[in-house]
Amino acid sequence: MKTNSSNSLLTVSTGPLKISELPPNPVGTDDNSIHLSLVIPTYKERDNIKNVVSILSQLLDESIAEKYELIVVDDDSPDRTWEIAQSLTTEYPQLRVMRRQQERGLSSAVIRGWQAATGSVLGVIDGDLQHPPEVLIQLLANIEQGADLAVASRHVEGGGVSSWSVVRRFLSRGAQLLGLVILPGVLGRVSDPMSGYFMVRRSAIAGVTLNPVGYKILLEVIGRGKVDQVAEVGYVFCERKEGESKVTWKQYIDYIHHLVRLRLSTGKVGRLQRKVNFPVGRFLRFGLVGFSGVFVDMAILYLLSDPTTLAWPLTRSKIIAGEIAILNNFFWNDAWTFADVSARQQEWQQRLKRFMKFNAICLAGLVLNVLILNLIFNFLIHNRYIANFIAIAVATIWNFWVNLKLSWRVTDVK
Repeated sequence: MKTNSSNSLLTVSTGPLKISELPPNPVGTDDNSIHLSLVIPTYKERDNIKNVVSILSQLLDESIAEKYELIVVDDDSPDRTWEIAQSLTTEYPQLRVMRRQQERGLSSAVIRGWQAATGSVLGVIDGDLQHPPEVLIQLLANIEQGADLAVASRHVEGGGVSSWSVVRRFLSRGAQLLGLVILPGVLGRVSDPMSGYFMVRRSAIAGVTLNPVGYKILLEVIGRGKVDQVAEVGYVFCERKEGESKVTWKQYIDYIHHLVRLRLSTGKVGRLQRKVNFPVGRFLRFGLVGFSGVFVDMAILYLLSDPTTLAWPLTRSKIIAGEIAILNNFFWNDAWTFADVSARQQEWQQRLKRFMKFNAICLAGLVLNVLILNLIFNFLIHNRYIANFIAIAVATIWNFWVNLKLSWRVTDVK
């Protein structure tokens, strides 16, 4: 039996969200390996965690004793959920605990847990008992019968929701239909793509860099993994008995963002991106944000300088309008274009550092814009509008590429 020799916390991996292959067992040794690694992502689940661990341990001891591990990944809960879980490791030797202090988010928590896992099958279940634990056995049975992915679904026979409001049911179904329109090749493979309760063979996602947004990790597994056979098991989603719900409007926005990102990365844009080794999808988002900044700049300039409004001097008004537009662009880029990086750099000092770099780079881009405009207009194309268009295009590429490398450095996630 693989036991927890101490109650020390697991080390949190850094860098890309990529799952490694399992090393082969040495020849001539007993196969005492872990079969199932089940991750339980938590945040403020102090009142639930002991009951969850007890129920899951009893259930799995009866079916695959000594062949499983439970991994609690807590996002540094203010109620110290991780500390309660850590205290249980002496009673439940198959329990391991990870406390994340630099990152946040359910999807990345699941992947970080999988990175520490040693099982050939990886799973996830909520830490609030809204996912009925007994379904685990059916999911595992489907994996053992050849499925690469086994999903607990609310929308197949035996599935449903206990007491959702009409509004929440509408939003859930609406999100599913929207996903089918944007990404039919992914969402069309399962009846409940928003499920957060499933198991997947490690081999199906090993070596693949995952890049989730929000809390719907299943989309990422299906969209980027090597998933051939899919099985579904019906389950009834239960309302939580302890703690508070974490469903917010931001999660629905993150879901749409995730769909668009997967669409860009798996479609023609994604193929072009891989061919030319340039982040085309990210650049398009950067360009759209820049386009929004033009409207912000024009609106502020009008409010400050127009004779019918404040009638401030043009130069002063332009400086203020430009800075507000830069601020607008920074917030949108931080929340959307480079969301995968900023999600792992959420301290205010890190955000301020990114803003200062972004501001300086954009000001340098403005100088570059003016220089190229004059060069093209005076020596190449004597048309101010064509020259300005070319200058803007060059400055946009400059702003994007330098910000990618300096302001939102993908490798700098500490």
